[in-house]
Amino acid sequence: MAVFFFVMALGVFALIARYWSNRQRLQRLLSQPMSADHRAILAEQVPIASRIPIDLRDKLEGKINRFLDQVRFTGCNGLEITDEIRVSIAAQACLLVVNSDTWYDNLTTVLVYPGAFKSRQTQHNGYVVIEREIVRTGESWSRGPVILSWSHSQQGAANDADGHNVVFHEFAHQIDDLSGRTDGVPNLGPKQKFSEWARVFDTAYNKHVQLVQKGHATVIDAYGAEGYEEFFAVSVEVFFERPTSLKREEPEVYQQLSMLFQLDPSSW
Repeated sequence: MAVFFFVMALGVFALIARYWSNRQRLQRLLSQPMSADHRAILAEQVPIASRIPIDLRDKLEGKINRFLDQVRFTGCNGLEITDEIRVSIAAQACLLVVNSDTWYDNLTTVLVYPGAFKSRQTQHNGYVVIEREIVRTGESWSRGPVILSWSHSQQGAANDADGHNVVFHEFAHQIDDLSGRTDGVPNLGPKQKFSEWARVFDTAYNKHVQLVQKGHATVIDAYGAEGYEEFFAVSVEVFFERPTSLKREEPEVYQQLSMLFQLDPSSW
C-alpha cells in the first residue's frame, strides 16, 4: 500500500512540475520581444499592426511568439513556408485576440497554398448526396486546421481598408468554434449577455439578408447572407478594416464586437 501511494505521489508531482514548466515557458513567450527580422516582416506585411495602440504592441508580439511556437505551418502544392508567411499569418490571427483571454487552444496546423485551391463540398438533400469541387481562398475546420491561400492572405493584409481579409475571416470561424459549434455565437466577453448578442445579430442578419436579396450595397459583404456563422466572420473583417463604416451603419453590431474583442478599431 505504501508503494502505491508513493507511486501516486510521484505521478502527481510530475504533473505539477509539467504544468509549472509549461506555464513558465508560456510566460517567456508572451513577454519576449520579437526578433528584429520578424518585426521588419510585421511592419512590411501587416500595416494595420502599426496602427494599434502602443500599449497593445507588446501584447501582440508576445501572442505572435506563442502562435508561432504552437502552430505548424505546412506548404501545399509546392509552396515553401518562409518566415514572411508564418509571421504575416500569425500576426493577423493574433490581432483578433490581442486584448482578450481568447486563444486558439485547438489549433496546431495551418496549411498554406500558393493561391486559391479546390475543396470538395458534400451536400445532403434527403437521401441524395451531392459532391462538388469548389474553389476557395480559405477554410476553417472545427478544431483545426486552417487552410489559406498565401496570395490572398498577403493581399488581404496589404489592403487593410477594403473590408476583406481571408485570415481574419477564417480565424473568426476558429474563435466561433471555441464555443463548441460554428454558429455565429462565440464565447462571449465577461460583460456580454447572450440575449443581447442574439437580439443584435439576429436583427442585423435578417436586415442584411433582405438587402442582399434586393441587390443593395452593404457595408458587410454579401457573403454574410449565407448563414449566421458567415455573417459573424465577414462582420469581423469589416470591424477591423472598416470600423468607422461598420460603427455608422451597424452600431450595435460594432458595439458587440468591440466588447467581444475588447478593442475599438475606430479610434486607431
